Amino acid sequence: MQTLTLAGRQIPPISRALPRTVRSLCPECGRVIPAEEFVEDGRVIMQKNCQAHGSFRDIVFSDAEMFLRLEAWHFGDGQGFANPGGAEAGECPDRCGICGWHTSHTSLANVDLTSRCNLTCPVCFADANGRPYELSLDQAVGTLTRLRAQCPSPAFAVQFSGGEPTVHPRFLDIVASAKALGFSHIQVASNGLKLADPDYACRAREAGLQYVYLQMDGVSDDVFVQMRGRRLLAKKLAVLESARKAGLRIIFVPTIAKGVNDQQVGDLFRLAFEHLDVLSGICFQPMTFTGRIPEGDRLRQRFTLSDMAREFSAQTGLTHPLEDWFPLSSAVPLIRFAGALSGAALVNHTCHPHCGLMTLLFVDQQRRAVPITRFLDLYRLLKDIETLAAKTRKSRVRVLSKVRALQALKRHFDADRAPEGLTFFRFLQTLDGFADKKYSWDDTYKGYTYKTFYVTGMHFMDSYNYDLERVSRCGVHYSAPDGRLYPFCTYNSGPTYRKRVEQGVALEP
Repeated sequence: MQTLTLAGRQIPPISRALPRTVRSLCPECGRVIPAEEFVEDGRVIMQKNCQAHGSFRDIVFSDAEMFLRLEAWHFGDGQGFANPGGAEAGECPDRCGICGWHTSHTSLANVDLTSRCNLTCPVCFADANGRPYELSLDQAVGTLTRLRAQCPSPAFAVQFSGGEPTVHPRFLDIVASAKALGFSHIQVASNGLKLADPDYACRAREAGLQYVYLQMDGVSDDVFVQMRGRRLLAKKLAVLESARKAGLRIIFVPTIAKGVNDQQVGDLFRLAFEHLDVLSGICFQPMTFTGRIPEGDRLRQRFTLSDMAREFSAQTGLTHPLEDWFPLSSAVPLIRFAGALSGAALVNHTCHPHCGLMTLLFVDQQRRAVPITRFLDLYRLLKDIETLAAKTRKSRVRVLSKVRALQALKRHFDADRAPEGLTFFRFLQTLDGFADKKYSWDDTYKGYTYKTFYVTGMHFMDSYNYDLERVSRCGVHYSAPDGRLYPFCTYNSGPTYRKRVEQGVALEP
């Protein structure tokens, strides 16, 4: 277990068990204050008090059992960057950009291209259409270049965001620059209005775009009217057709607000399954609360990751709300093992286990979906691989480690419970396909891998449920034109560095 970052800073272990005290923020003044987390009526509650602004109370997780189960999947921290850019003085989160105490690599880099947008969404955290903010081509390429210069692990996945990034006049040139710089995963977070044009979608694909992180809040226009201010369903469906023609992959990204669209979680999944040829997954994002929100409204409207797992399970019947879900960080042992075999420093997704959760579905030819946890003892496999990774790092002969990893996979794979057609060998081929993007893009490999579909939930923090333990492990980073990296939950909430960065960007005439 690592105890120091590459910058030589001590890594405190994550908190486990309840009740406990964590470091949080006052939602009014932003001062660091202690917060108590405890179980009440089966839920995890955060309560904190600021001497100047009083007490605050919120729901962190609606299911305390899931909250604790996710912590059991934490396989230790990373060591952060050898070249962090944050301040040495102060405490988290005041020393951002990412400082020497940060433990995680950049799993996904965000580059905000513009604050302009062709929608005005009531739920937008980016304050789109506020003060004008737009990167020049040189500024955008500069942010990308710095991401590839990270040590010891250059960022490989970038997402263009905004505002609406496709309204940037040089969007296609910026995408092409990302491809030329060596990013292997290039996506855009988009409302899809421009990508509904098949010609534009094809040009974006030719420039190097691979994935569209499509804002998709529901399957009826009444949801879009409430969430986005206008009827959009027909336009969203047109994006799917454009993607099909262009060869783009789509991930649905619904912002979930309790009482507005939480009843459509299952319908969104069924819509995705109607378009499995272009859909890779769904990433549900419970709404965060920005600004001053009364406690009663927050407690009534708060939708947590455990709510998401429960609603998905109830509305689809495909998963158990506890047993088939695991943290986004659960791949850590596999990446550590791959790094030990290769001797390379690989980007590892050592985010906090409460930052996000997922299930991975394997889909047969009849479109029957089976969670990976039904036929693979995933937790015990990861424990075995973690032990094997540690031994491999110390070994000079690494061929035997590969054999032992295959034996572990075979030992924990239950062929009798696997979906139809998924042999152990084909399962291995599918795992290989995750590691090599060519299997997703070249028809030569059609049929080589088994169809998979992922369902994730990511709950970005707001000032009411803020936990600095999570911030220091964040793996979603903004590369900003001021030359620094910022964790998502310091850029968009807490100290909200977005406002400071955007105010300092000089716009071209």
